[in-house]
Amino acid sequence: MARCILRSHRRQTTNRHQTTFRPRDLGTVNAVHAVDDATVLKLFKQFLGFTLALLGWLDVILVCGLPMWRKTSYVGSNFVTSQSVWEGIWMNCTVQSTGKMQCTVYDSMLALSMDLQVARALVVISLGFGIVGLRMSFTSHKCNNYVLDKNSKKESDIASGVVLIISGVLCLIPVCWTASTITNDLYNRGLVNGQRHKLGACLYIGWVASFFLVVGGGLLCSSCPRTDDQKQTNKTSTSL
Repeated sequence: MARCILRSHRRQTTNRHQTTFRPRDLGTVNAVHAVDDATVLKLFKQFLGFTLALLGWLDVILVCGLPMWRKTSYVGSNFVTSQSVWEGIWMNCTVQSTGKMQCTVYDSMLALSMDLQVARALVVISLGFGIVGLRMSFTSHKCNNYVLDKNSKKESDIASGVVLIISGVLCLIPVCWTASTITNDLYNRGLVNGQRHKLGACLYIGWVASFFLVVGGGLLCSSCPRTDDQKQTNKTSTSL
């Protein structure tokens, strides 16, 4: 009798400590892990997109400030009289063969060619769009509390990506236009060697800046799709 009582007590104790793992519990755990993976992926996309956009915006500052949009070389009867002229959207600089450099700020917009006049306006506008886009991306980041509403964060994040893409396109247009003008002048037989230009360093920097801004803005747009939370909510509800 005592043995039977002891056995029944052991059985009851074992049943109390055992937990049955039902299929719906497994679905709930999988849904939670899926949500965590999606959150990590969103944070990674936001961080990578913001970093690329910031690097692109800094490159646009270099494009705007450096007088290296196009280069012209003049060579005299001897090597001593040779000089190079670097032209930018704000000033031009003359570099002598002796190493002496003299920069002159343009007195008027009329002193610029048509492509550089448009470049000055579009690059400045691109900088403004870049500032707005980076600020919107920072305030809508998941790790800060500047915007508490989740839907507002998503809309702000997507809007920041669109603004940064526009900034990259605005930088790309004058860079490609100037490069096309320089390339066409190279094959113009009516121009002498002193009137032909070469591609400057700012054009290459501008292409890199546009690439960073467009890719960074695209990552920010794709980091918070509107249907993600609805899909995750549906998966969690169906698993329950």
